Amino acid sequence: MLEVKEQISRRHLIKSFLLTGGSLLLTPGCGRARNSPPGGEGWQPAYARLEENGLLAERVEKASELLSPCTLCPRLCGSNRKNGELGFCRASAQPTVHSHNPHYGEELPLVGRNGSGTIFFSHCNLRCVFCQNWPIAHKGRGNTESEQDLARRMLQLQRRGCHNINLVTPTHMMPMILRAVRIAHLEGLRLPLVYNTGGYERKEVVELLDGVVDIYLPDIKFMDDEPSHRYTGGAGDYPENARAAVREMHRQVGELQTDEEGIARRGLMIRHLVMPNRVSNPRRFVEWVAETLSTDTYVNIMSQYRVAHEAFNFPSINRAITSEEFLEAMRWAEEAGLTNLDKRSLSQRQIHRRQR
Repeated sequence: MLEVKEQISRRHLIKSFLLTGGSLLLTPGCGRARNSPPGGEGWQPAYARLEENGLLAERVEKASELLSPCTLCPRLCGSNRKNGELGFCRASAQPTVHSHNPHYGEELPLVGRNGSGTIFFSHCNLRCVFCQNWPIAHKGRGNTESEQDLARRMLQLQRRGCHNINLVTPTHMMPMILRAVRIAHLEGLRLPLVYNTGGYERKEVVELLDGVVDIYLPDIKFMDDEPSHRYTGGAGDYPENARAAVREMHRQVGELQTDEEGIARRGLMIRHLVMPNRVSNPRRFVEWVAETLSTDTYVNIMSQYRVAHEAFNFPSINRAITSEEFLEAMRWAEEAGLTNLDKRSLSQRQIHRRQR
């Protein structure tokens, strides 16, 4: 029996070592512990301060009121989600999660050494014909769970050493997310929140997140109404709403701030996907950022467009981008005076230069 107990103890130790990435072996002289807050011991996430001031619960209730009729996004479909009605996004009043894991494909200030704690939510308020995650976003593949379950997932990601909680496609789940964040915080959550959105937001709803979200990571997919209407399921008002929402995000959190290890702790990070034939209008995008926000805004000009889902049926976007298309977008960004371009964008520029 003693031998069995020793074997179990060894297995438990090995399992704990693997789950913590070896952090059990760290001593005070071996660097910052993995679960210490970014920015040092005095740092705390925005929602912690809101809870201290007695305002987080109130914000949760205000957000919940937007579920019936649903006015969370610019679609304003008006479904009574609390009574089981499904609107445009097809989401219910409970969170539906596809996956939750440390993720290393995000921007480097989010990833660090231990990964970004991503939670991928099912469904979406857009219907992009080029969506690479259409089984999740369009078909809703995932598991419906309680807000308590979602809170536990956040705490699990914190225990695994992730640098943040990265909420992927959160718009239509926002009230449930806020409630889960409060539950998790009262049980010890202290990581920055990343609001990783496709950009189709109502400014008035983003205002409810003031003092809750630490890092905003929106897409600005299109700058012009006509291609937006064509490629996002009729959302011709996407550019107007995305620009207004991102201005509000910038007002709340400003430019990206990192800790001594380069890990993001607060600020705005914008993504723009370069698409074939300039349909996303990258030149107008970078000029808008420089003129409206700040030339120090963190911008990721992305080159990874590929033909996916229904994009094969649209002649303007049924091919990969060329090196010249990506390089001109990067050139326009520099001409606009943007000084904080994503490092992977800069690396991709070197690759595309060699491929010309």
